[in-house]
Amino acid sequence: MNLTISGHHLELTPAIREYVQSKLARIKRHFDHVIDISVILSVDKLTEKEKRQKAEINVHIKGKDLHAESIAHDLYAAIDALIDKLDRQVMKHKDRIQNHHSVAKRLPDESDIEPAAAT
Repeated sequence: MNLTISGHHLELTPAIREYVQSKLARIKRHFDHVIDISVILSVDKLTEKEKRQKAEINVHIKGKDLHAESIAHDLYAAIDALIDKLDRQVMKHKDRIQNHHSVAKRLPDESDIEPAAAT
């Protein structure tokens, strides 16, 4: 799994990097078929009083790309909300995969169905 964490208009400290990695462990625990993760953390300075912390993530998994973004006044809160959104998307994707496979197991083969006797 490739993990890329980048920052726009902000310096990435080791504490922020570790925090993102520890939160991503939750995603890996639910779904381990992750190929690539790209995290972008940014600060939008509208005025001195009003700063927006933005966190975006792109996750490439087998057969699908997931995207989520979150905006908050605190970067850690934005990361928490981002991981919550991504976790819901991953669980939904995992359920779809599992339901698809279970439906295929339940459907009978055509060879198992006996042709109706002609009357």
